[in-house]
Amino acid sequence: MAGRTRIAVCSPLRARAYEMEIGISNRLQPKDATTVGKTTKDPEDTPDKLGLADIDHFAQFMRGTKVPPRDTALAATPDARTGHDLFEHIGCNSCHVESIVTASPGTVVNGGAFTVPEALGNKIIHPFGDFLLHDVGTGDGIVQTAGLQETADKMRTAPLWGLRTKARFMHDFESLTLENAIRRHRGEAERVAERFRDLTPGEKQQLITFLNSL
Repeated sequence: MAGRTRIAVCSPLRARAYEMEIGISNRLQPKDATTVGKTTKDPEDTPDKLGLADIDHFAQFMRGTKVPPRDTALAATPDARTGHDLFEHIGCNSCHVESIVTASPGTVVNGGAFTVPEALGNKIIHPFGDFLLHDVGTGDGIVQTAGLQETADKMRTAPLWGLRTKARFMHDFESLTLENAIRRHRGEAERVAERFRDLTPGEKQQLITFLNSL
């Protein structure tokens, strides 16, 4: 099992995704990255009568949404257990970290915009992702952190929890199978992809079985 890491809620990243991926500018990301199809003023996201903007409601929804549960029956099978061992052995868990401990209750983050409540603090979660930026060879050229051009080719590690509910994989949804998604990993993940390619067909299937249990 990989070591545990402490994380905190990161609203600025969510705000950037809200603007970049959904197209809604907000108080944290007040200007659109493009004016193509622009018909409204910036920011579109304005507070309601409760003083909450759309991004606030979205953040509350995300914080209150549970991850799909694991397929415990499949996870308990010998193939899935062996697949888990292979997942760790070839190094997938170096980025797809299995266990993380959330920040302590009372931790103030985002410049004072959010305080970690008791319900979210010091909790062990199993996201199978470190929530960090890595160059895995499939970057889209979009700068992920303002002013840091080197992040243009990096992508945030996708958490694998709930993976079995998805039909397309990778950030661009161009992978239709898990094996294809693994094989597409390059950059920092090149050696891990090579180790996967060196597995026997049976071992590859065991690893896929484990992933399908998440």
